[in-house]
Amino acid sequence: MGASDNIPRTRILGTGRYLPEKVLTNFDLEKLVETSNDWIIERTGIRERHVAADHEASSDMASEAAKRALKASGVDARDIDLIIVSTVTPDMPLPATAMFVQQNIGARADCPGFDLSAACAGFIYGLSLADSMIKSGSARYVLLVGVELLTRVMNWKDRTTCVLFGDGAGAVILGPSAGDGRGILSTHIYADGSLAGALCIPGGGSRLPNTPETLAEGKHLVHMIGKDVFKFAVKALASASNTAIEHNGLRPEDIHKVVPHQANIRIIEGVSKRCGIPMERFYINIDRIGNTSSASIPIALDEALEAGAIEAGNNIVFCALGGGIAWGSALVCW
Repeated sequence: MGASDNIPRTRILGTGRYLPEKVLTNFDLEKLVETSNDWIIERTGIRERHVAADHEASSDMASEAAKRALKASGVDARDIDLIIVSTVTPDMPLPATAMFVQQNIGARADCPGFDLSAACAGFIYGLSLADSMIKSGSARYVLLVGVELLTRVMNWKDRTTCVLFGDGAGAVILGPSAGDGRGILSTHIYADGSLAGALCIPGGGSRLPNTPETLAEGKHLVHMIGKDVFKFAVKALASASNTAIEHNGLRPEDIHKVVPHQANIRIIEGVSKRCGIPMERFYINIDRIGNTSSASIPIALDEALEAGAIEAGNNIVFCALGGGIAWGSALVCW
């Protein structure tokens, strides 16, 4: 299945990204926590990550990425029919970050929007939802943004988590294809709630509201059981990617590029091995960006397009896994 099929599909019409100016290197982290540049690189592949300025909120980063995606797509903000913002670090619990994005980009005052919480898998979840909305005729143009300001929910004394995450936003504009077969071929989303405690922010919600005691215990910060997440991630991401490939009647050699969630270089290497797709076909920016959760794939996609690493007609696999545990994949004929 590919560009020769005359099937109307949902296409990604434009992409955009925003990364804060401040960069935090591994050598900077050595001053904050007991770690080293070599230790971080060996275990994660990360060398640096971006950190939002004090005045920046998630909606600010999301809006900038959205504006750049709109420009690239040629779609006017007033023609957007739906705004989906995937984030676990919203501006505030109420209202949705999408409301601020709506106002910032100049979308219609009646344009619906909402936040989606699926952690690192949020972009895949949002892509699946946007695809369904467009195919059903409920929307023509959808703005999908992945944005995270994770450095504000990090425990800077925990080297197993604080070395991983960074801030940033990536956005795509989705709309109907011209009937040339190019676009989203399929999406596949999954979740296993039995592993919810393996990666979470336990405090700050209705179960454990913030109190002086919970704040002192760091319950409002990211907690992760790294070994459990790593072990599950390799198997789940490889399985989801293989499902997408087989569902569309393709083989690993038919895949031109994989744009994975940039969680850990060793996870990506494991997926490469299990899927039989060489690492040179994976677009990697984790060394410069770190893990930006739901923003990871759209940031990497925008970079890959800018670098000329993706061409028209290429078969592209997206895959991601994060807290929930939620994961998924998508296959796109570019």
